[in-house]
Amino acid sequence: MTPEERLNNALKSIRWLVMDVDGVLTDGKLYFDNSGNELKTFNSLDGHGIKMLQKSGVHVAIVTGRRSSVVERRAHDLGVSKLIQGREDKFDALQELLADAPCRLEDIAYIGDDYPDLLVMTRVGCPIAPPNAAQLVREHALWITDARGGEGAVREACDRIMQAQGTFAAALAPYLGEK
Repeated sequence: MTPEERLNNALKSIRWLVMDVDGVLTDGKLYFDNSGNELKTFNSLDGHGIKMLQKSGVHVAIVTGRRSSVVERRAHDLGVSKLIQGREDKFDALQELLADAPCRLEDIAYIGDDYPDLLVMTRVGCPIAPPNAAQLVREHALWITDARGGEGAVREACDRIMQAQGTFAAALAPYLGEK
């Protein structure tokens, strides 16, 4: 089986897309103003991809090692109700998420970019990394997106999941004036 076939087979069974924040939903840089407030920039393409993926029936969750009210707001705006912050042990956090909605690890795609993501990435069915991820993380990824974290990597993953599952055309139909 070619790497492309292996990836498509993995994506067909995805029921959950779980992702890190810094370096995945953002460019990985930490911004602070003079008052100590944390600032983050998010890509609107990623956000719309997340919304489309959820409408297609795939659940979305965010697991991050940092705590940020900005991330909480972004998750809320996107309708992502499964958010765990301030957790370095992301595999334990993932198991907490799955306690409410059981799912096989093989049916999970996870997008990560740094060492705290490795434990999850080595256990799920479809580990994904953006090209700006740490080298070791890229080595453990089934797929490396073309787009960098914070620059559309999540959108690319969402589109690719829907394409593999045959739901992409229906997700695009409203934007093409189709019913």
